[in-house]
Amino acid sequence: MRVPLALTGVQVPEELHYTADHEWVAASGQTVRVGITDYAQDALGDVVFVDLLAVGVEVAAGGVLGEVESTKSVSEVYAPVAGTIVSVNEALSTAPEQVNGDPYGSGWLCELAPADPDALQGLLDAAAYRRLVDS
Repeated sequence: MRVPLALTGVQVPEELHYTADHEWVAASGQTVRVGITDYAQDALGDVVFVDLLAVGVEVAAGGVLGEVESTKSVSEVYAPVAGTIVSVNEALSTAPEQVNGDPYGSGWLCELAPADPDALQGLLDAAAYRRLVDS
């Protein structure tokens, strides 16, 4: 998700990993959960539609996972790591506003089984992500 850097004061949970494209990643056993950051959802405005790839699809790191449409624009969401999509948040098909209301909770997008378990080491930690959005 590529958005202009102009907003500050957003939530950046310490336990997550982040990309420079404003996706967050939470590790959980053999999978990772992916969503867009509070910063990204705020920059997008009201999310009205979410379109994600299907379960079973393999994605490359940086490859497109889907799109998030808001009242302002349509933005692609990128895979933070290479892997296979093992689940998608089906609730977003009828309630896409959850991305705005709870981006780190009920607004998650999908779960991936990473091709490389060490891939998260190349992502930003909370402090590095904060520096990115505060610059």
